[in-house]
Parts: sequence; structure tokens; C-alpha cells
Amino acid sequence: MRDTLEFLLYDWLAVETLAQRPRFADHTRETFDAVFAMCEKLAADKWAPFNRLADTDEPWFDGEKVHLPEASHAAARAYAESGMLAAAQDYDIGGMQLPCVIEMAANAFFAKASVNVGGGGMLTSGNANLLMAHGTELQKTVFARNEFGGRFSGTMCLSEPQAGSSLSDIATRATPDGEGFEADPLGPRYRLRGNKMWISNGEHELSENIIHLVLAKIPGPDGKLVAGTKGISLFIVPKKLVDTEGRLTGERNDVALAGLNHKLGNRGIPNTLLNFGEGQYPVRGASGGGLDGAGAGGGLDGAGAGAVGYLVGQPGGGLHCMFHMMNEARIAVGLGAAMLGLAGYEASLAYAKERPQGRPMGVGGKDPTQPQVPIIAHADIRRMLLAQKSYSEGALALELYCARLVDELHTGDAEPASEAGLLLEMLTPIAKSWPSEWCLEANSLAIQILGGYGYTRDFPVEQYWRDNRLNMIHEGTHGIQALDLLGRKVLMQGGQGLRLLGKRMLTTVGRAAQVPALAEHAQALTGALAQVEAATRSAWATGEPIEALANATPYLQAFGHTVLAWIWLDVALRAQARSEEGGDAAPLHGKLAACRYFFRYELPRIGAWLNVVASRDDTCRTMAEEWF
Repeated sequence: MRDTLEFLLYDWLAVETLAQRPRFADHTRETFDAVFAMCEKLAADKWAPFNRLADTDEPWFDGEKVHLPEASHAAARAYAESGMLAAAQDYDIGGMQLPCVIEMAANAFFAKASVNVGGGGMLTSGNANLLMAHGTELQKTVFARNEFGGRFSGTMCLSEPQAGSSLSDIATRATPDGEGFEADPLGPRYRLRGNKMWISNGEHELSENIIHLVLAKIPGPDGKLVAGTKGISLFIVPKKLVDTEGRLTGERNDVALAGLNHKLGNRGIPNTLLNFGEGQYPVRGASGGGLDGAGAGGGLDGAGAGAVGYLVGQPGGGLHCMFHMMNEARIAVGLGAAMLGLAGYEASLAYAKERPQGRPMGVGGKDPTQPQVPIIAHADIRRMLLAQKSYSEGALALELYCARLVDELHTGDAEPASEAGLLLEMLTPIAKSWPSEWCLEANSLAIQILGGYGYTRDFPVEQYWRDNRLNMIHEGTHGIQALDLLGRKVLMQGGQGLRLLGKRMLTTVGRAAQVPALAEHAQALTGALAQVEAATRSAWATGEPIEALANATPYLQAFGHTVLAWIWLDVALRAQARSEEGGDAAPLHGKLAACRYFFRYELPRIGAWLNVVASRDDTCRTMAEEWF
């Protein structure tokens, strides 16, 4: 993995050039490599050995606390001490000022070693990053900085039992906490009542405190919740109340665990149902001080009036703020899926090299007197290995490219930064969905290569599949990403984002067309892009969303395959050049073969997907419920 990572970063993305920018001026390849070495060792020591333990020794609740294996506690401590929670943050708040692409690459080691151990640093850093972007100065100091330092951990609380992914239907309400609620130093203080579901790391003892970021609705003047998303606001709801110095006050907020979800995979991370403001931990006073001390919050119902929460940003601006964390999480989910795919690939590759079975096929058939050969000698095994390699390494390249766009967005010149932001908008649905689908398929192929052994718990590949299966669901299901892509992203700014992405693809095509070994692929990508653009126009030809969006998921699949073909062609250009320069032949030929596999076996799939999009096929949307 390390060689692949370094090729993508240093040879393909040229990340060393980022050190020429003022923010990253203290860094060199040596400092980047030192971070990778630290994370690789930490993941090998504290994560990988306990992946199976965390899967079998699931979190459990004794009525007071959620219990996790000691390995999870040790990993969480080690990760916080490493400084990786604040890796991309400013020096003055304890950060390393690493580029986003380096931070993401470093975190890939943990994602590959185990998604079950360590307490979910992605959520904590994402929570803190949101507060750094949208919180007040005191909210940044009290909550975000303590999250970056590892004292506090963070969650995102969106879904509700009755609403699921339909955030416009959430029913959690937030009401002003008595007279003077706006004067609390920690932010306008509200009381929240409601229930949230599918909250990862919603209850544990891995840190001193848990900072929940909760979406809730503020009632209108008539006391009713505003329909739709306009009334949604965002609140900081700490598990334990704190003062303006970030010290625990000794009082627990009214946030209670209602239950743990028992999952197919990702079993080491407690997934919770949380009740806010149901009176299990009655709170009377303001936590931030500045009003009446202990009794300041009793202006509604007295004790048990709700969980204390502090408004982030403006009333009604909750989704705008939360998308900062959600988009970051979607890229992180894609990275996690890619690394699980890569873990399965490496495991099945090692097995295929060692497992003897069958004999080579000669002109006259098989000779039973000859010794058995390792199964990697069989073409169909190589097909499955090549598929895994093309899926997982391609997905890793896509995620690193997106992270590189984040760095361009925040530290580049005006025009490149603007284009990076637009490309990032276009690619985020793909960055989340494509690895989640196709690296899951990679894990399925890994099981197939191991045969019956792969279906047992004696080998790790079945767990990789179970852990990866969640990634198609959380942070926005496949269907949600598809609607976002075809219903919003390709239309935004009059289609400017799609045109810009097409322009980038054609630039790669132009370069590849001049390389004999890649000219065939360049022509295929040109045709694929033309099919995508034509299908986009046809889908919206009538201007009726119900017709255009009925086949949004096949569109997402075709769009994603076209993007990955582009990524692979661009990577192959660099691999071809390095090969001609005398680089290490085997890994470079491997990348070129994976690219060739993708263009010959995968890219041709898009025709069937796009046919139903372009024809606005009504098979699914006209299927009557009773016909099922």
C-alpha cells in the first residue's frame, strides 16, 4: 500500500509542490513521510491486531455506561496523542498545518487496519472543523479545540426514527431557554426535545465529554414547527455541561442512551439511539454561566425542561452548517470504502499466491502427473484480482484527487481555487458512492477467490465485506447521491460544473492520444463522456423531474465509471512516463494493466445504464404497488 500511496501522491499529484505555498512552507517530503511512518506504525500496533476482537466483542450497555474493549481505549488515546485529530489545523491551536491530501493519506493507514477500533476520529475532527468554520470564537475555543486535543469527542445527530434521511421531516424541537437566552457566552441557549437514531459513537467512555451537533427545528411564533428544511437549525449539545473555560461543571446534560443498534458490520463502533430532553438527566441551569448560575435555565418547565443546546450560526441555517461536516464525511466514507477494498485485495492476493489447486492447461488438456499450481496462475483468478485492483486503487486515487482539490480551494490562487470548488461539488457524490459500491464488490471477489474459506471467520475477507456494506448507506444512500448528482450538480450554474469536468477529462484525453499504448483508452473515454453528456440532455429534455430522476441511480453508476476511467487514464499517463524513465517496472506495469482492465471490462457497462436514462424509461416509476 505504501508504494501505491507514494506513487499517487508524489508522482501523480505532485504534492511536494504544495510546500511552495505559505501555509505549508515548513513542510517537505521528509515531513510528509515522517507522518506516514508514524501512522503506519500506529495502525499496525494499535489497530490491526484488534480488528477481529472489536468485531466479536461488541459494545454493551450496563445501564450506566457503554463498554468497549481496552484496545479501543488505547487506540483512541494513541490517536489523540499523535496529533492527527488536528493534523490540518493551524499551529496556534496545536495543529500541524498539513495539506488535506496528506492528512487523508495518513488516515488511510487506520482505515485499512480497522474501522472498528479507535473511536471514530473522523467524526470528532469533522465536528470540530464545522465549528471552526461556523462557530463563535468561544465555541471554537471551548468545544473545537478540546476535540482537536482529544479531551472531547464529537458526533453528528441528523436522522430520526420517523424521518430517516428525510431531514425536512425531523421533529426534534429547540425552544429558547427562558429570558435572556441569547446572552449566554457559549451561544444562544435553547432546550432540545426529541430523538435521534443511527448516531455513531453517541455514547462511550473514550473521552471526557461527547459534543453532539444536533439538527432541530425552532418553533415559529404560533408554536408550530416550520415545514421543510427552512426551519432547521444546528445546536451544540454536550453530554456533560461545561463552563466558558471548557471545564466540566459536574452536571450531565439531558442526553440519554435509548439503545444500541446491532449491526452487520462496523460492530466495534457503538451505534446509538439518543433521547434529548426526556428528563432522565434533568438540567436546571445554564452551563455557560453569565445569567443566574445554577437556576438560570428553569424558565420553561423547571427541572427536565430539555437538553441544553447552543445555537451554531443563524436560526434556520442548520443544514448550511451541517453540510460542511457531511461533505467532509462523504469523502472520508469513500476513503474508508477504498481502504477496505484494498485490504481485501491484499488478503486475497496473498492467498492466491500460496493456495495450490489445479494444473496448467496444455495443448492436449491438463496433465494430472504435473504438480498443482497456485491459483493465481488461473486466468479467472487474475480477472478477479485485476478487478479488485482497478476498483480499490482507482478509488484511492479519486479520494486523494478530491483532497488535493480541497487544498487548491483553500490555498490556491483565485481562479484555480474557484475551479477546484466547482469540481469538488461535482465529484463529491461520486467520491462517496462509487467506492462504496465497487470496493464492496472488490470484497465480494476477495471472498470468491478464497472460496469456502472466504466465507468463514477464520479469514478476514468476510469481515471486510460486512464492514464495507455500511458505506453504501450512511452519509447519504446511493439513491440520495444519485438524486443530488442528476437533480442538482449537473444542472448547477447552468451546467458549468459538468462542462468543467468534461474539459478536464478532454485534457487528459488529448495527452493520452499522443501515447500509442493509451490512445485506444483515450478514444474510449471520449466516447463515454459524449454518452454521459447526451444522456444528461435527454433525461431533462421534457423538464419533468419525475421523468428525469426515475433512473438517477443508473446515471450515477455510469457517471462514476466515466470519472474512474478518467482517473485511471490520468494515472496511467504518469505510470507510462515513469516506466519510460526507468522506474520500477512491476508496479508500473500493474497500474497500466489495471487501467487496461478498467477500460476493457468496466467502461463498456455504461451503455446499458445510460440507455434507460436517455430514454427516460418508465419501467420502475410506473410499477404499481399491488403488482409486487
